[in-house]
Amino acid sequence: MSTSKDRPAPGDRIKPKKSALEQFTSTTLALEAFCVAFAAVALYGLRDSAYEKGPVEITSPTVIWVAGGTLFLLLLVLSRLTSRPVGIAGGTVAQVLVIATGLALPMMYLVAGVFVIMWVASLRLGTRIDRERRAYDAAHPETAPNV
Repeated sequence: MSTSKDRPAPGDRIKPKKSALEQFTSTTLALEAFCVAFAAVALYGLRDSAYEKGPVEITSPTVIWVAGGTLFLLLLVLSRLTSRPVGIAGGTVAQVLVIATGLALPMMYLVAGVFVIMWVASLRLGTRIDRERRAYDAAHPETAPNV
């Protein structure tokens, strides 16, 4: 059974859905930001240990925190800009930066690889879902927008 709240009444203001592309890419970048923050903590904790380091050895706590914090903030800001082309382009460039963190902490190559796969999937699936929503709305103009 449907209630009156299930369907908009005449004159109701219908709030369109956010783009699937925006939702997926924003979530991916936000999750990636927190993984970068945890990687900075790990690198800080391992800076004086005898673990197998990458080709770039960073032992200065200041460099670790500034670089990690900057990348963290960059990813968070980009996650809020994914509704614009600059956010998508910046997110793509940020994937390269996250891969580059593997030079200091080799395990980040694996983590970054997972996020690159998530980023590509977000771009492809988000675009496909948005295209299908537009096609549905064009075929069913009498229903509420699925934008």
